[in-house]
Amino acid sequence: MRRLQHLRPARGATSDSSRRGRGRGTGKGGTSGKGHKGQKARSSIQPWFEGGQMPIQRRMSHKGFNNARFATKYQTVNVEKLARFEPDTVVTVDLMKESGLISSRFRPVKVLGKGEVKKALTVCAHAFSAGAARLIEAAGGTVEVLD
Repeated sequence: MRRLQHLRPARGATSDSSRRGRGRGTGKGGTSGKGHKGQKARSSIQPWFEGGQMPIQRRMSHKGFNNARFATKYQTVNVEKLARFEPDTVVTVDLMKESGLISSRFRPVKVLGKGEVKKALTVCAHAFSAGAARLIEAAGGTVEVLD
């Protein structure tokens, strides 16, 4: 009775794999079926080799360093926009967000000096231009710089 471990392929159904460089009698001896010399006869070329043209890492320019991505990006509010608040109001970042002057409470705010302010306001922001601070204080208000 035949068993599973005794099964094998029919005679002639399989053949051994071709082994290169094992003598002339195999038909793949000598140059191992690669012909004579040249790039394709060598063992390997690097995957980044571009056939002798200038490599991409040398074609691309890369010069210098730019600090712009590390710079603080402020949301700006002009002094003329602060006129909407009542006199003696403490204008905070939260109040600016509620009134639609800025888009986010979590990004720093800088007050700029375009326009006029005629009301005494206490303005709290992360930065002020020199002109904005002068205009707010001239109207009787105060400037508070946040951390």
